[in-house]
Amino acid sequence: MIRVVLAEDQGMVLGALAALLEIEGDILVAGQARDGKAALDAVTEHKPDVLITDIEMPEMSGLEVAAELKRQRSTTRTIILTTFSRAGYLRRALDAGALGYLLKDRPSKELANAVRRVHRGLRVIDPELAAEAWSGPDPLTDRERQVVRLAGDGASGSEISHKLGLSEGTVRNYLSEAISKLGANNRIDAARIARLKGWL
Repeated sequence: MIRVVLAEDQGMVLGALAALLEIEGDILVAGQARDGKAALDAVTEHKPDVLITDIEMPEMSGLEVAAELKRQRSTTRTIILTTFSRAGYLRRALDAGALGYLLKDRPSKELANAVRRVHRGLRVIDPELAAEAWSGPDPLTDRERQVVRLAGDGASGSEISHKLGLSEGTVRNYLSEAISKLGANNRIDAARIARLKGWL
């Protein structure tokens, strides 16, 4: 049996995914989680073969969970299951160690097949999205991304400075650099562009 943990913040979607996978004779849903931290705890507790996680979740994103599992050298393999068909998200998922990247609008049978393939150590990615992912690199550094994300959420320079432990001048420099790289008009526009590309 392939043991799976599911992480999805929408209860109805989580239940549907579990029901779909449990129809398969060789897949067991060992645990379910509604946020990123709970997903990490479920992986620690159940030690599944595969984690299937959404990207946008409370506490930690699916990308952050995948990156933490990679840092821990966990044997659990990760599939990102999302509505985001953006190349930037795919690149970040691969960098975080995910082996699978599937869109929620694909036929349900594809998910079960992806679980089997990822369990064998194979990569499962939509080929068109994969090709697009390497056509336009993410220009932001990790720190610029953090600053732009907070600015896009409405945080002031002083709030960003306090949250990240940086001086306000350094925050301004990061924002200025990101705005320039993205060809944006201001910090909100920079966040909008970066989100659209999947870089936040």
